[in-house]
Amino acid sequence: MNGDVMAVDVKGIADKARQFLREVKTELKKITWPGRKETIASTVVVIVIVLIVCVYLGIVDVILSRLIRLIVY
Repeated sequence: MNGDVMAVDVKGIADKARQFLREVKTELKKITWPGRKETIASTVVVIVIVLIVCVYLGIVDVILSRLIRLIVY
């Protein structure tokens, strides 16, 4: 009896998975993908922001390190 119930559950899961994948495929067709120029521009913005944050955190780290040295020593 358990084997029959297990077979039905597997079939139901497989059907749900197929339906899900069909819906994903339909949704992916609706997406407007960015062009090459937009992708490059976005990448440049991200790299510049990362560099700015990196410099900022480096400066804060140096200041805090020197402050801690003054307090401890």
